[in-house]
Amino acid sequence: MTDTVMYRNALPELLFRLIPTEKVRVTEADGVVQLVPIKETDDCTVGLRGLFAGCPAMSVDKFLERKHADKDLDL
Repeated sequence: MTDTVMYRNALPELLFRLIPTEKVRVTEADGVVQLVPIKETDDCTVGLRGLFAGCPAMSVDKFLERKHADKDLDL
């Protein structure tokens, strides 16, 4: 891990070079700011939460296929 000390007004340039993704999760706790790059994917099997959140492309047929596969694993 590399530490860098710099002036605050130089942040945008450095951050654009260091962060390869379009979206970043920003967390602040006890004066520590974390920037976590978020990699987006078109794979609907990654990160499903709620009722297929973020995956509007999943069809009913695909859902039923997965449900049947889950049932087969339970047996």
